[in-house]
Amino acid sequence: MKTTLLLLLAAGFCLPSPPLAAQTSPPPAKPAPAAPRPVQAIASPESKAKAASDAKETARVALDNEVILELKYDDMDLVDLIKSLALQAEINVLFDPKLTQVLRAPDGTPLPSPKVPAFRMTNVTARQALEAILANNNLLMAHDLKTNTYRVSPKDAVTQEPLITKIVELKYTSPTNLLAVFAPGTGILSARAKVIPDNRTQRLIISATEREWDFLNEVLEKLDTPTMQVLIEARILESSRSPQSLKGVDWSGTLQNQQVGFGNGNLSGVATTARPGATTSTSTTLPGGRTVTSSTTTPSTSTESLSTAIGGLIPGFNVNTRDGLNPTVGFLNADGLRATLSFLNTDAETEVISTPRSVMMDGQTAKLQVTRAFPIFQVTPGSANTPAAASVTYTNLGTILEVSPRIAANSNIALRVIPEVSNIDSKDRQTINGQVNEANVYAVRRIETQVMIPSGNTLVMGGLITDNINKGFVKVPILGDLPGIGWGFRKESKTRNKANLLIFVTPTIIDVNHFQAPSTDFLQGQTQPTATDFLQQRVPIVEDKPQSLMDSGKPVDLFKKPAAPAKR
Repeated sequence: MKTTLLLLLAAGFCLPSPPLAAQTSPPPAKPAPAAPRPVQAIASPESKAKAASDAKETARVALDNEVILELKYDDMDLVDLIKSLALQAEINVLFDPKLTQVLRAPDGTPLPSPKVPAFRMTNVTARQALEAILANNNLLMAHDLKTNTYRVSPKDAVTQEPLITKIVELKYTSPTNLLAVFAPGTGILSARAKVIPDNRTQRLIISATEREWDFLNEVLEKLDTPTMQVLIEARILESSRSPQSLKGVDWSGTLQNQQVGFGNGNLSGVATTARPGATTSTSTTLPGGRTVTSSTTTPSTSTESLSTAIGGLIPGFNVNTRDGLNPTVGFLNADGLRATLSFLNTDAETEVISTPRSVMMDGQTAKLQVTRAFPIFQVTPGSANTPAAASVTYTNLGTILEVSPRIAANSNIALRVIPEVSNIDSKDRQTINGQVNEANVYAVRRIETQVMIPSGNTLVMGGLITDNINKGFVKVPILGDLPGIGWGFRKESKTRNKANLLIFVTPTIIDVNHFQAPSTDFLQGQTQPTATDFLQQRVPIVEDKPQSLMDSGKPVDLFKKPAAPAKR
């Protein structure tokens, strides 16, 4: 049967059979004017061999990328077609003897060789066309690196494509991370392939077929990329104020818990006194020869009558019913007069500002702490033969900020923020089994949130405000209500504890250029510039209403002129 093969190449020549068609050379150009001959350096044999190898590789890549516009064949011998395409792809092929041997019928007549039916392909390279023909006819082409040849053989259960082992050096990612990607069952590599990580040198030892290597190179190129980083700038502002005001006269020491006697001026009663009596000892000898001695003490009691004048001992007054009310009644003697005059204002303000700043990789967690370690004593009660023991553990109190950023699309950052501010608030006393125990009371303010914000924007968290106002009044009835002089018989106390917590967090996506800043002098306080000026911005603070002169503990300049109101 007549066989026709038409190959129209991008270079513009036709190949119907192994002989190449003649090409028409362009007309010779006019000779250019002679130029000075350049000086040529003498290359070493090693450099010449390397240059020749590079040129050959460049030519092979260019030939592999050369696209055949149209490939058409009709009822062609399979072996001849493979030879023709291998010649165009410039690869050396060796055929399995099963493909080239002549098959004969039982009577000795040679059987026709396998033919390829009519087929047409366009816009493919010679290498692609060859691989398509082999796959369509259940053939396998294995590359032998030692001899630089391709062996074509039937694809059966015994014949397998050889494995190619390479060592891949990773630049950014960890070998352990990629090991999970290439694990069996992921569908990327076959069961015959092997991947061995080397964490010390950041390399992967991979054994895979040539077809798998084409896909592996593409996967490694996309996964082994630098991880983006995020700059976290935070400002934690905690302010507290505790003003206290005490005014007036407190008569509690005089008028509280007074005793009043009603009678003739004397108090009578019975006093019972208990005294230990005589001690009696008893000795007992046990069968083992041991003697046990016990002592018994019998108590004794006595009763006596008493009468005591209360006028000079108990502050208060006495009503003599025998003689009636008379001027001898005593009221508030000198020993019982106790009054406290208070006219004092105290004020305490605390302001804590923390400005932690850190750079972290995408998907990692950073924990910024500005704390102090406070001891906690744990006391173990002792026994008759064992003394009490105490152990000390420590807890961190202060400002703790935990941030986990995740870079999303469109320069957005998914942020998980956990700020915590803690301190010792007070002490608590409890009586357990007759023993007074004292422990610290900790005030902990904590927020946990997850948000999505654009890069360079500021997340504001607040609302952790506590404001405790306590007022107390002590007065003498009726006298404390009189206008003017009533201040001498009453006392007024005001106490306020106010705390406010504001947290500002600004995440910013950074790249390598942010680390290529001009040289700085750390000892002179210069820092490297960044893409954000968040730390140069003032944090808005909501000021409280100023207290009056009578309620504030701060000194006030009475001669200072008041400031003019700000213009808006």
